[in-house]
Amino acid sequence: MLSERLRIIQHRLYSAGFALVEELVEATGASSMTIRRDLQLLEEKGIVIRTHGGARLAEAAMLKVAFQSRVQEQVEAKRAIGEAAFSLLRPHTTVFLDARTTVLHLARRLRLDPLPLTVFTNGLAVAQELVNVENLSVNLLGGQLRNENLSMVGPYAEQMLGELWFDQLYLGTSAVHSDGRMYTLHPAEASLNRVMIGRTSQSIVLADSSKFGGSAPYAVAPVVSAHTLITDDRLDAAWRTRLAELNVAATIVPLS
Repeated sequence: MLSERLRIIQHRLYSAGFALVEELVEATGASSMTIRRDLQLLEEKGIVIRTHGGARLAEAAMLKVAFQSRVQEQVEAKRAIGEAAFSLLRPHTTVFLDARTTVLHLARRLRLDPLPLTVFTNGLAVAQELVNVENLSVNLLGGQLRNENLSMVGPYAEQMLGELWFDQLYLGTSAVHSDGRMYTLHPAEASLNRVMIGRTSQSIVLADSSKFGGSAPYAVAPVVSAHTLITDDRLDAAWRTRLAELNVAATIVPLS
């Protein structure tokens, strides 16, 4: 199938940086003639740059595929967490969905069963997921585009947040450290996340178990600032104890 073959090609180029036609033939099971046609098609779309005997991803496409790859990491846990988060949504309220990939799974769940909501987001992928969904009013923050995760950040985004109030905030995180704080990879994102937390009645953190004990350089807030934290049952016993010590209200969802 063409779409699946193109996806495999893009992800192979993302992982390796460069691939020969013969390597793409092996990865897809297609003929070398078919792969060359695929690469020509992808080059015409600005996704790849063909070189002698192979191809590499164009820089803009590299960012897009990197984001798509993060969406597919821990996908079972993210879907389960998104399902649990969906159950907390209340009709006729105003919610903020941040740009994290776990929150994107909540947006995908909302698309399946729309509720009458006013949604604000700083995530381009989240906004795109909710285009033309019945009963939703979708609003996108302005500001500076952060290419790595397709989010809007910066002083203009913070200024807009300062004029808004949300019934619920659904927030992801890069890491939950043993010091009891959430961390992220970019200072502007950390700053915007802090403003988000200050503009809501109920903050709900969505974090799969792989985020616990991880590291990122910029502190956002103590994890106890979350009214609810939703994670999956792969969270180890030590972290379950630590969350209890921190008085964090944690919902742990089972995985199949």
